[in-house]
Amino acid sequence: MTDSAKQAIPPTGWRASDSPVKRAFARSRLVQAAALVLALIVAATLLSPWLAWQNPFDPANLDLMDAFTPPGQAGTSGTLYALGSDDQGRDVWSAILYGLRMSVLVGVSAVGLSLLIGVPLGLVCGYAGGWFDTLMMRIADVQLTFPVILVALLVFGIARGLLPEGYRDDMAVFVIIVAIGLSDWVQYARTVRGAVMVEKHKDYVLAAQLIGRSRVAILVRHILPNLLAPILVIATISFAHAIVAESTLSYLGVGLPPTQPSLGTLIRIGQGFLFSGEWWILLFPSLVLLALALSVNLVGDWLRDALNPKLQ
Repeated sequence: MTDSAKQAIPPTGWRASDSPVKRAFARSRLVQAAALVLALIVAATLLSPWLAWQNPFDPANLDLMDAFTPPGQAGTSGTLYALGSDDQGRDVWSAILYGLRMSVLVGVSAVGLSLLIGVPLGLVCGYAGGWFDTLMMRIADVQLTFPVILVALLVFGIARGLLPEGYRDDMAVFVIIVAIGLSDWVQYARTVRGAVMVEKHKDYVLAAQLIGRSRVAILVRHILPNLLAPILVIATISFAHAIVAESTLSYLGVGLPPTQPSLGTLIRIGQGFLFSGEWWILLFPSLVLLALALSVNLVGDWLRDALNPKLQ
């Protein structure tokens, strides 16, 4: 067989029907490892009530005599703590699983809220233009001058001030979701607006206008499907940013209450015992947060490159 004929034979396992996304995923061992870590974390989040051997936030399940048990040792009650216990005798492993569930819930919900606000605004601003487009983009420019954490702190503080004192802890999850969601809608709106301004001059949009399609139908049924790739990339990366923002707020003491802790709350609790020798209370929640944020960012970067036609 000649060299030219050998070069014409596709590599083993490759098929012409394989998408660029699949090929890019198969080539990157780092992305595969990140996707595996992310899948394990999501599975642990969904299965946390069964993987955790105790409910760490139920006082009836706690034993103060087991407080500050080092990792891999048994407490005075004979219970083995694989990752140790904290100052209240809570199993760190169980606390991480329950805290991870709250962090992922806040991250997914905040991204969903940002999508619901930013994508429709971007569609309308990019397609209609005019004074509404100018107004919304100036508001977006002003918001971009402030860090996301400061905007979230502002929204969180206003919402907490409007709620009755007896409902603040009960509504803390919803308040922090709204705070992060309202601080992160700008990037969706600006990205979608720019893409719509390009798409609306293409032939398929002009053809839809000629046959009498309404503006809403053109935006939803024709333009929006062509914008799903950049929206998916932004949503993936924003998910990691939302989790980090929630953890930062909880670490600062203005996020979720101790009765509904997230990874940030656990890190804040562990930081108080770091210099007294109980390092495991801080270390393990920090490692889980790092693994979650890093794996989501790596998957998001891979999606951005794999879905970019200029890099194919």
